[in-house]
Amino acid sequence: MRLIIVSGLSGSGKSVALNVLEDLGWYCVDNIPTALLNDFISYSIRRDSKVYDRCAVGIDARNEPHDIAAVPQLAQDLRRSGIECEIVFLHATENALLRRYGDTRRRHPLAHDGLSLKDALAAELKLLEPITYSADLVIDTTTSSVHDLRDLLGKRIEKRHPGRLSIMFESFGYKHGIPAGADFVFDARTLPNPYWEPALRALDGRDRATIEFLENQPAVSEFLVDAIQFIERRLPLYIEKNRAYLTVAIGCTGGQHRSVFLVERLKAHFSASYASVNAHHGSLTIKS
Repeated sequence: MRLIIVSGLSGSGKSVALNVLEDLGWYCVDNIPTALLNDFISYSIRRDSKVYDRCAVGIDARNEPHDIAAVPQLAQDLRRSGIECEIVFLHATENALLRRYGDTRRRHPLAHDGLSLKDALAAELKLLEPITYSADLVIDTTTSSVHDLRDLLGKRIEKRHPGRLSIMFESFGYKHGIPAGADFVFDARTLPNPYWEPALRALDGRDRATIEFLENQPAVSEFLVDAIQFIERRLPLYIEKNRAYLTVAIGCTGGQHRSVFLVERLKAHFSASYASVNAHHGSLTIKS
């Protein structure tokens, strides 16, 4: 049995994630009381049916604090019992969440007793800390559309082979902020910037002219070699610890040229040795 515990901040896309997984053939239950999770799993295992081979359950801040605090230990116990259990946490910046609530005019589940929306978001973040810190995969949806989230979940969860590490190389622009779910962050802002070449300004790091410009920069080649060596030395440790996900973020000023080029090169290099390697360009999503 494979079980995904999906949690996250209200407005970050938890319900959308569950809907996506359901569309992909997972058996999904939203807002299950954490105290009933063991009973649900026992029921599912006893059933001689493929319906429950892949299950996803949503857990949010409406649970009791002590039940939320028990989730990390529960996940460990499930893994020891032979169930492939993963915790996925969805996150977004405060400004993004405030904007989404302003657009939908929905009420935050913790916004009661005169608590403002901003204070409710802060309280929720604190309440969900035990799940955040134990998450196998943190997804920052600040700049993601529903289609982006669907694509990301398909790549990282649906296509991940059990027992194998899923590697994501993600480009970003520092002016938009560092992705919340990054395990390693590399800063490419000191490298020659194609933005200052008028003919390259409107292009990105996947365009042929930009690629040729960056390939001719010794500093870029040195950066790439250093990053590959760093990652290659640490990947065996992730595999040894049975980690399911690794996210490597490469940042430049705007997330358009240098970081995109480097991410594509890293993806190509590691795809030769690992089965599940993906690339994501968050700032290009913002730009488009």
